[in-house]
Amino acid sequence: MKITRQKHAKKNMGFYKYNFGFREPFQVLLDGTFCQAALRNKIQIREQLPGYLAGATQLCTTRCILKELESLGKELYGAKLIAQRCQVRHCSHFKNPVSGSLCLLSMVEDGNPHHYFIATQDQDLTAKIKKRAGVPLLFIIQNTMVLDKPSAKSLASVHTMQTNKLIPEHQKQSIALLKEQQGLVKTSDPKKRKRKRAAGPNPLSCLKKKKKKSEEGSQPSASQKKRNRKHSKRKSEAAAGSVYSGPQNVEA
Repeated sequence: MKITRQKHAKKNMGFYKYNFGFREPFQVLLDGTFCQAALRNKIQIREQLPGYLAGATQLCTTRCILKELESLGKELYGAKLIAQRCQVRHCSHFKNPVSGSLCLLSMVEDGNPHHYFIATQDQDLTAKIKKRAGVPLLFIIQNTMVLDKPSAKSLASVHTMQTNKLIPEHQKQSIALLKEQQGLVKTSDPKKRKRKRAAGPNPLSCLKKKKKKSEEGSQPSASQKKRNRKHSKRKSEAAAGSVYSGPQNVEA
């Protein structure tokens, strides 16, 4: 069982090393719940954690966590002693301390640039940490420290980074241009949207057309007059021919 845990830990550590740039010494931020669980389960964090992570570690905490443990009284006195032996990392709540969970969340903002591990037993804090990419989680279960597997957010972030590396920037621009030409991407230009809309008939133009039709019905057009003239001319020629052919037949 111990060998299996070590394999999982090694695999998870490789993920954070190669994709998010984690390097020794690994900085582990402890909160009061983790310190209390380690004390209850008789876990020597300082001695056991480097072997589990396969590298040098620095145990850290914040002033907000120390203040929180002090306010909780004698019940967490042992956890406070463990936290006091850790290195104190400066947070942004020096004048106005906040809860330990809020403080730890602020320490891993903007993509966790300092590459902190978060060691906690707080389930609510764990759920919030998993929504951030590149933040390893440590907790204690069955008298053993466990490095949680990468969250779905971390996996999605790595997939996006790998995709961006595989496709050069000029190819991305070409693909975007082709999508626009094929109409696969909706444009945000309001003018183009107006052009796509079907314009309704102009009521004034309709009125004018009706007026023209009425006028054309009352008065013949120029082409109609021309046809009428040709027809009358043919009639007159035919009439003249019939009158002229009469005397010829008689003389014959």
